[in-house]
Amino acid sequence: MEKGKLHMDPMIGRLFFNKYRLIKNIGGGSFGQIYSAKYKNNWFALKFEQKNQNQNLLENEGHIMSYLQSKYLPYIYSFGQSGEYNVLVMELMGKSLENIFENSNPKKFSVNCVAKLGLQMIEILRFIHNKNIIHRDIKPDNFVVGKNDKNKNLYLLDFGLAKKYRSSKTLEHYPMIKHKNLTGTARYASINALNGLSQSRRDDLEAVGYVLLYFLRGKLPWQGIRLKKKEERYNRIMEKKIETTPEELCKDFPQEFELYIKYCRGLEYTEDPDYIYLMKLFNNVLKGYSENIYDWDIINKTAITATTSSTSKKQLNFDEKKDNYKKNYHKKLSEQINYNVYNNQNFQILETKDLMLNTNRNKNENINNTFIDIKDFSGYMDEFTEEESIKNKNKYPNVFGKIQNKETLDKNFEINKKNNNDYCIII
Repeated sequence: MEKGKLHMDPMIGRLFFNKYRLIKNIGGGSFGQIYSAKYKNNWFALKFEQKNQNQNLLENEGHIMSYLQSKYLPYIYSFGQSGEYNVLVMELMGKSLENIFENSNPKKFSVNCVAKLGLQMIEILRFIHNKNIIHRDIKPDNFVVGKNDKNKNLYLLDFGLAKKYRSSKTLEHYPMIKHKNLTGTARYASINALNGLSQSRRDDLEAVGYVLLYFLRGKLPWQGIRLKKKEERYNRIMEKKIETTPEELCKDFPQEFELYIKYCRGLEYTEDPDYIYLMKLFNNVLKGYSENIYDWDIINKTAITATTSSTSKKQLNFDEKKDNYKKNYHKKLSEQINYNVYNNQNFQILETKDLMLNTNRNKNENINNTFIDIKDFSGYMDEFTEEESIKNKNKYPNVFGKIQNKETLDKNFEINKKNNNDYCIII
């Protein structure tokens, strides 16, 4: 790449479902990528998964998050398919805890900050567990802070690996299965999950403990293990977790963190966790602190004060150069957006035929977006009687699929789609 030349993502500027224009890549992983998007001065997050990977995690995630919809999760607007992608449209949130942590200096959070985070994490897990769902991929990347006036609130993301752990009618646990492959992230996974046992509420809670100790210590004892075979690496991480006692793991920190780890490791597979007890542990830690702010709030305040008080010529020159760079960047970004949107030969953007600005659309154009409204489909997560099943199946012939039986939530949500056109389910 030439010096000074800005690398532009070919996805930037694309239009999805006739309205969401991609603005910036804000994250990614093995599942795909997440972009911020804008529509009528409102901001959204669009999560992409390539259809040819046959994972169908986004569909499962969209319906679970729609069912769980609460103040602890971003709002879910719709799920659909466009071109080669599965697309989930949701509320745009702030930075992840991993992103904030990686950019902190020193790379550690204070005890006060970690205890506050622990309180919110347990509160979130108590809510989703009471709705018969476990997350199974608790890690710093999946916790984010809100934007603007919600920047003190914590939210949980990424329910692609989430599942039911018990029947919603009887509250009876599903039986434990042994010799399972690990679901989740090895660094934060519970010892039982690494040992091949099916997960339950205890595993989400234990993972939270490792996330909190990661923030306190800066690094966990089992980080950095390098083995060629994944199974061998997982086994070594499990062995190291077993070798590391709660006392050793939580040394130099308040005893409440040690008690938390001991409690979670001691829970039985079907045991009801005492969330109140766990929250009291962190409330005890917070008794010695008066400020109701996070570490990054303090850093931001300091940065703002330093910036406003500095009027040196050097600082002014730097600001001027930065402003010029921003103007140049946004100019190139605007050019790239226009290029991506209107140069159909190079990027083959399906959505360009549906640009809202194109009021003279060809009537014979074979591009249709089918929006299936299931906002009032309140029975999604409940078992039905035979009569109710027939009624709902007739009401939603294209989307009902297998969801009349709550026990099949883990299976892919089936949608019959005759044509290869974009469509979107309004959740």
